[in-house]
Amino acid sequence: MDRHIPMHALPEEIQKMSPEEKVCKYCGVSYLILHEFKAMEEKVKAMEKEMKFYQGSIEREKILQEKLQFLSQDFEQYKIDNESKTESRICFRLKLRLEVEHYQLKELMPNPQHSHIESYIGL
Repeated sequence: MDRHIPMHALPEEIQKMSPEEKVCKYCGVSYLILHEFKAMEEKVKAMEKEMKFYQGSIEREKILQEKLQFLSQDFEQYKIDNESKTESRICFRLKLRLEVEHYQLKELMPNPQHSHIESYIGL
């Protein structure tokens, strides 16, 4: 703990007093401890203020961690859904392309002997 240094020096007559004169004869505590006590009060007030700032931080962090976990899970699910939708779109486009090509082949080759093309395309 930092020692509080008073802004003004004690008067000379107090400085020249013997230790027995500056100390309580009953408990042995210096009468001149008031400035140290005031400094400790200021530190306690500052620490109380800091504690209020940190009060509940563990609970807040736990809540934030839970929210982050839920958001991460949602993100992963959205990625999976998006990949699935992308695959569905690709399948749909391929199917559409095959249908168009099948139609075009039918138009180009109206001969019934080319019916094996339909079985090849899968339609």
